[in-house]
Amino acid sequence: MANEARSKVLVAEDDPLLAATVDDFLTQEGFCVAVSANGQDALEAASRMPISVLLTDLRMPRLDGVALVRKLRETRPELPVVVMTGYAPADWRSTLQHPGEGPLILLDKPIRLANLLRALREVLRPAGAT
Repeated sequence: MANEARSKVLVAEDDPLLAATVDDFLTQEGFCVAVSANGQDALEAASRMPISVLLTDLRMPRLDGVALVRKLRETRPELPVVVMTGYAPADWRSTLQHPGEGPLILLDKPIRLANLLRALREVLRPAGAT
C-alpha cells in the first residue's frame, strides 16, 4: 500500500463542490492535496511543485483533461493518473495512455470516494508490489 503521507495529489476539477469534497476526503486519508479549477492552472501548479499523482476531470475550461495528461506526461511519462469523468470517450485508453507510460485508471462520475481511494492506492503502488 502506498504511503499517503508522502503522496502529493494534484486535483484538476472545475466543479467546486466535488473538488472540495475530494480535497477534504483525501486530506483526511493522509494525502497532501493541491486543487486546480482547470487544466491550465493544474499544468502551472505541476510546474511549481512535485506531484505523485494526477487526479483529473476530462471536461474542464482552459485546458481539458486529455491535453493536461498529455502535456504532463511529455516530461513525466511515468506519472500515475486517475481520471474522473461522466463523459469518457469510447477510445479513452488509447487517447489517454501510450505504451510505456505510468498507470492510469478511469472512474465514472458520480465518484464513490471508496473507489477513488482504491484507485489512487493502486496507481501509487510500486510496480510488482501486491
